[in-house]
Amino acid sequence: MKIYRLRDRGHQIRTATSEDGKTFFGLSGDLSVGEFKITNERIDVIGLLAPIEPRVIYGIGLNYRKHAEETGAKLPEHPVVFMKSPTALQDPGQPIVLPRKLRSDQVDFEGELGVIIGYECKNVSRTEALDYVLGYTIGNDVSARDWQKTWGGSQWCRGKTFDTFCPLGPGFVTADEIKDPNNLTITTRVNGATMQQSNTKDMIFHVAQLIEFLSGSTTLEPNTIILTGTPEGVGMSRKPPVYLKPGDVVEIEIEGIGVLRNPVVEEDISG
Repeated sequence: MKIYRLRDRGHQIRTATSEDGKTFFGLSGDLSVGEFKITNERIDVIGLLAPIEPRVIYGIGLNYRKHAEETGAKLPEHPVVFMKSPTALQDPGQPIVLPRKLRSDQVDFEGELGVIIGYECKNVSRTEALDYVLGYTIGNDVSARDWQKTWGGSQWCRGKTFDTFCPLGPGFVTADEIKDPNNLTITTRVNGATMQQSNTKDMIFHVAQLIEFLSGSTTLEPNTIILTGTPEGVGMSRKPPVYLKPGDVVEIEIEGIGVLRNPVVEEDISG
């Protein structure tokens, strides 16, 4: 089932389902434990929201073989983990804002499969890991490369966690509908031009391995998001580099999930 968070005409935040992304019907029950049903209520929608409000956002770096190759990096022995602040969250259709107070002219796109943890877990085995997944969504790990690589004090957090640097959506697909999260086509387009074209089977550490690793001696709570890494084709690795500019539109499409679309604007610091 495809599940969406949205705001209705009464400005209430609702949970709904839709087959076409246009006509939405309400859901009742407890989504957090997978117990819900479709109602007959058709919802009049103002706008879509990010599919969950994440408690924690884990990012995984260098997790596609061809992406590691294009950056000249060695394949990691263990997953490369960083974190993004939940305040970086952005809704589908809403703008990625290029920082101007702490200015960056090297803001990059990174299309990624997002994994939503649905059930508290710790020390999960690889064979059981997918049982703790509520569903899958699309994420854009937007990155200011200058702050990530040069001005961030050797840490990635500053360049990864500006406001709007974590678009998610447009909804999520429940785990039962994705038989193998490591066999999905993933595509990123900027202004209609394909920049990234790959398959999640190119991941170095598959989804179950990531959950096993992240839950090691560590509790993963419901509504934890794991951004599982990006394939080759990012802007910084192109010759010449291709960074986002005002007026651009970024679209990320993942097979069986949908299309996440966000325009790009500049931060207004005039006030």
